[in-house]
Amino acid sequence: MDKTQAAPFRQQLLAQQSALLAQLAAQRGGAIGRAEAAADHFGQPEDPRAQLATERALEFALDDRETTHLAAVAAALARIEAGTFGECIACGTHITAARLHATPEAARCVHCQEKAEQQQQRTQTA
Repeated sequence: MDKTQAAPFRQQLLAQQSALLAQLAAQRGGAIGRAEAAADHFGQPEDPRAQLATERALEFALDDRETTHLAAVAAALARIEAGTFGECIACGTHITAARLHATPEAARCVHCQEKAEQQQQRTQTA
């Protein structure tokens, strides 16, 4: 896919990137670091320890998910610049337009993505 064809996807990815950066900044408390934001957010003396631990773990998991999504968006933007956007990074076939419209940061075709997810599940259970 050339850069002209990829232009709408580029705009969508840039919008996602801006939204994710704003969300991460808000969750992290703006200019303060992640640890400080978590300490400020959690740590009310009346909160039970188990609740604090669960909420902290959930917040860190969400942060990790958003950071991973941000990296996927950046990688898709790099593929647009390189002229490889829309090609599966695993097998080289074209990723369908429907998949790219739904998930413009997709790096793999559906078949290769399914295989990658199965492999990841096997690794996690091993």
